[in-house]
Amino acid sequence: MASIERTSPLDTWAERLGRASANPAAFSIRALAFMSQVNLRGNAADAGFATAARGALGFDLPLAANTCSTAASRAALWLGPDEWLIVDVPDRGDAIAQSLRGALAGMRKSVTDVSAARCVIEISGADARLVLAKGCPLDMHAGAFAPPQCAQTLLAKARVIIQCMDATPRFRLFVPDSFAAYLAEWLTDAAAECAATRGAGLEDIASRLA
Repeated sequence: MASIERTSPLDTWAERLGRASANPAAFSIRALAFMSQVNLRGNAADAGFATAARGALGFDLPLAANTCSTAASRAALWLGPDEWLIVDVPDRGDAIAQSLRGALAGMRKSVTDVSAARCVIEISGADARLVLAKGCPLDMHAGAFAPPQCAQTLLAKARVIIQCMDATPRFRLFVPDSFAAYLAEWLTDAAAECAATRGAGLEDIASRLA
């Protein structure tokens, strides 16, 4: 029987993403293939639910809107008052889902492994905020969007979840698989435009976002 090879929507993009990352201090982009992603829904106001989820995940779920909780490689992104996206390195989705279902047994909840639904793109560098500001309605100023914040929004008209990882700045973009190549192309073009116009006053705009 022939083996089935797992592929990512951006498998063929390595060379182009590498070229776009030639000056990583200014802009770097990479695809994080096969990241584990589990959608969790439940009543965080229920102390039993919150405690059980903490036991399964190793940290408290974020309760403040548009924030994240993290521990080691794992993160929980707030998507709504009763909804979170649990993210980890590849091949842990099933284990995370099973752990949550076991810990939350008997409680009202929904646990769904959605690892195959979205591609994760990571960008960083001095131009990263400016690149995002070109196509995102959110205020990308560091004072308005900083770690541990996240948000569901549009980027170049594509539905995304943006997670601010650190002050580098570094961001993770969770995008539906069907839009991954489109968004990668848009991001590399926007970064190239930033690079081409550097020295024409764009540094001042970028500095005001930092």
